[in-house]
Amino acid sequence: DRGPRHRSLPLRPLAPERDAAATSVFAVTVRGGIDGAREVNNALALFTPMTHLGDVRSLVLHPATTTHLLRDEESLRRSGIEGGTLRLSIGLEEPADLIADLDQALQLAATRLTVSAA
Repeated sequence: DRGPRHRSLPLRPLAPERDAAATSVFAVTVRGGIDGAREVNNALALFTPMTHLGDVRSLVLHPATTTHLLRDEESLRRSGIEGGTLRLSIGLEEPADLIADLDQALQLAATRLTVSAA
């Protein structure tokens, strides 16, 4: 990972202490492709669906249907994007609340996908 706090960055020592709580962006890929990602996205209560990342609020982005919509399958694969990929931008909400929200959304989506596949 070469995020903004990576030790190899030459200006890292100049980062102000107040940035110690900088937000994070990461990607997860859920089972079920686009349908699975849609189920998780719809079940999230604290994450706001957006077409960009980076805010004081926690955001969720589905790249296959937003930022990378016009890319072909090969380009998506090279970018590490699958139908079930979601990008999450962590804001300033309480971490325990965000974890609980992700947990309930993943469980709900798994239940719905299992029922619809039966």
